[in-house]
Amino acid sequence: MRAVKSQQRIVITGMGIVCPLGNDVPTLWQAILAGKNGAGRTTIFDASTFPTTFSAEVKGYDFRRYTRFGHLHEACSRGSGFALGAAAQACAQAGIEIETDAPADGIDRTRMGIYLGAGEGSLDNDAFFACMIAGWDGEKHEMVWPNATRRALTKMVAARELEQEPNMAAAHVAMLTGARGPARSCLTACAASTQAVGEAMMLIRRGDADIMIAGGAHSMIHPLGVTGFNRLTALSTRNESPETASRPFSASRDGFVLGEGAAIVIVESLACAQRRGVPVLAELIGYGSSSDAFRVTDMHEEGRGAVQAIRAALADAGLTCDDIDYINTHGTSTQENDLIETLAIKTVFGPRAKQIPAGSVKSMLGHLIGAAGAAELITCVLAIRDGIVPATTNLHDPDPKLDLDYVPNSPRKMPVTIVMNESFGFGGQNNVVIVKQYEG
Repeated sequence: MRAVKSQQRIVITGMGIVCPLGNDVPTLWQAILAGKNGAGRTTIFDASTFPTTFSAEVKGYDFRRYTRFGHLHEACSRGSGFALGAAAQACAQAGIEIETDAPADGIDRTRMGIYLGAGEGSLDNDAFFACMIAGWDGEKHEMVWPNATRRALTKMVAARELEQEPNMAAAHVAMLTGARGPARSCLTACAASTQAVGEAMMLIRRGDADIMIAGGAHSMIHPLGVTGFNRLTALSTRNESPETASRPFSASRDGFVLGEGAAIVIVESLACAQRRGVPVLAELIGYGSSSDAFRVTDMHEEGRGAVQAIRAALADAGLTCDDIDYINTHGTSTQENDLIETLAIKTVFGPRAKQIPAGSVKSMLGHLIGAAGAAELITCVLAIRDGIVPATTNLHDPDPKLDLDYVPNSPRKMPVTIVMNESFGFGGQNNVVIVKQYEG
């Protein structure tokens, strides 16, 4: 029996981002509307011998800009560092004070929580590989544990090794903000930050918190991350033209562009926002989640998990298919995802599917993995605010099997009231949130 949904309304009051298209929300939005692209040659490590030599990196960023106590975060992973900046920005917009033991913002920190979809922190690769090589007997193929242990003790920094844990981004944000309410972290691949926002909304609905700092942070632009995705043949290998490599829904699509970053939104009850007197940016009204229960690397061929999550979000919001103005697709630019996501949208929306703009900002932003859903949610809120739908760029050779309105190559000015944001991850993780224009 389905639980009765709380009547408490849930809103967004702050947004922050660090990403390949800019390290704040206004810069991101200007780049999106201008059709700029965040991809370029990989510089974080030497990728010249990899099948994919490019990525969408964060540029010109230093987390110390956002904290007076940089020493507390000195060992933080790249992703956790991004989370600090995104959280600081979101808190500033929402009127939440940071780094103080005596905040004057009137917020009970025991009622303010954190939910981040965050990935594993980047390895200290040099030390890790040195340790593994030193501990491997090339002839017998057996680990020589005493030798490996000695190398680990001399080469590896304990605090950095701790940063490989996915919950570290939430821990750093807690230190920054003083949030002492529910603390959650999920690592559900590309669907993680959408899950974080949806579950944060549910936590507030059931009375466990008044405010949640929600979103995601991730960086997999390192040798192991790129190797894994290359082995899965998930990454584009269009090395001669990184800026045109991400081409969702195109016939010539050959994989996604690996990105990185953090995106965080402040989610709170409307009553809390009104009590604090802060402006509301948008209202969260629906959340749906499912699993394909299929293969860990493939979506179900009928899109059953995606269909279930979309329908659950519509039901949670109390909407029909006619109510959605725009769909921000997962739109990765892989052969499988774009085909099955299109099928799922057609299955749910029927004849109306072709009438709903359904674009992918990954064509410009790249794929931020654990941070992707929250970053794209921010663009959904901005689309509502400005009445403009972002383009799917690089869509010059449409796949004839994919025949929805993908808003090709140029943003579209149009009224936008209700937006569906879809995120589908490796392992069959599916999460969908619905956001609408706030009406007091």
